[in-house]
Amino acid sequence: MNTPQTLLKKYFGYEKFRTGQTEIIEQILASKDCLAIMPTGAGKSICYQIPAMILPGITLVISPLISLMKDQVSNLNELGIPATFLNSTLSDQEYSQTMQNISCNIYKIIYVAPERLNSSSFIHFLNQLDISMVTIDEAHCVSRVGTRF
Repeated sequence: MNTPQTLLKKYFGYEKFRTGQTEIIEQILASKDCLAIMPTGAGKSICYQIPAMILPGITLVISPLISLMKDQVSNLNELGIPATFLNSTLSDQEYSQTMQNISCNIYKIIYVAPERLNSSSFIHFLNQLDISMVTIDEAHCVSRVGTRF
């Protein structure tokens, strides 16, 4: 059974969660909206990565930091967690292939830049997917309440 604790050990090698992580993960898995304000290095990413592996669909992570996206995706893929990103560093061919892979449910976690959500065609694409969770991984991505998809 994939419990948060077993996934933490299996993928990340930790025996126990840090302060606050368990409560955040429990709220997410209970389908409750959650706002987690944690300092740098406190383990925010695990708070959405663990539920992403438990929930049935895709987790969409909105992040403005291209280097963070690349690092997170690289680390997740090395751990055996299927993840990708969509940002301006992709060539047209890479973007098309990534979109195709997303359509085929290859990934559990997809990182996107906030400006991607300004595209009505991208929003239409998202509406075709089984998205279990939307995570905003940087507070400065939140400029207004609400969503278009």
